[in-house]
Amino acid sequence: MIYRSLCSLAVISALCAADMAIAQDLPDASAVVDTFEKLGGVNKGLRRNHAKGSCVVGSFVGTADARKLSSSALFSGKEVPVVGRFSVAGPAPQIPDAAKQPHGLALEFRLPKDELQHTTMLNIPAFPVSTVQGFYDALLINLPDPATGKPDPEKAKAFGAAHPEAKTFGEFMATHNAPASYTEQPYNSLHAFKFINGKKETWVRWHFVPHDGVHFLTAAEAASAPNDFLDKKLTERTHKGPVQWDMIVTIGQKGDTIDNPTIVWPAGRKEIKAGVLTLTKGGADAVGQCEDINFDPNVMSAGIDVSPDQILQYRSAAYAESYSRRENEK
Repeated sequence: MIYRSLCSLAVISALCAADMAIAQDLPDASAVVDTFEKLGGVNKGLRRNHAKGSCVVGSFVGTADARKLSSSALFSGKEVPVVGRFSVAGPAPQIPDAAKQPHGLALEFRLPKDELQHTTMLNIPAFPVSTVQGFYDALLINLPDPATGKPDPEKAKAFGAAHPEAKTFGEFMATHNAPASYTEQPYNSLHAFKFINGKKETWVRWHFVPHDGVHFLTAAEAASAPNDFLDKKLTERTHKGPVQWDMIVTIGQKGDTIDNPTIVWPAGRKEIKAGVLTLTKGGADAVGQCEDINFDPNVMSAGIDVSPDQILQYRSAAYAESYSRRENEK
């Protein structure tokens, strides 16, 4: 029943996003996914982005403080089953784990009555661009020039000049290596969401803070790291015991941007602890648990709603296109 519900939601989200693309003259989702395939090849049965990843299973328990802001069953205080996936951004499954790429954590919370809640997060402070066209352009500049077989550096320079909002992302990637492990990273929602409890509505963002601390590879460690070490370390860590993150919700104030994921809210905003994520199995012990899930970040439970963020809303169409292709290849 959960799987069927997810498929229905994915189809509905894709249709809504497709309507939005037509209305706003956005790049077609199939063109975006085609570009990922040109960059990383067609890897049958795999996601077209974040092709490389590891499944995890566990649970989540929400807090009373979060319940005051949202009526979602996610914050009932009862244990909620969770299936998730850690990943390395990029279309090629052979990408080194130590690549200077964003690393992600996607979660599906399986609530009572077959209701679902998703969150799809990255270990970066802000999304690179503010528009879908900007994201598509960022992909296109990585395509090889037919004359040289390599990306054209002049196109990259032109992109940077046209998208100054990418500065926050660029500075972060320039000063941070890959994570030492999946379990030693914070993961951020990047997008804003609306918490609803009766007539009360609150704009929020969230991030998951690891109990294991935050550690990135040194330059020397990154240079000598095996190609595939993150899955092995995840398996080993969960063998030692549960891995936990606190879900910290940042409460927006009047005037805070809710439709642009490149803008970080000012420091000092009120925060609450909304719950604790506990992962008990991962890597080799959870193979196959997450692969049939389309982690569409617009799948919301009652009591939580999406923002008018163009990037967020468009992700449904791209995710559904990728999901459809890989399912048809199985």
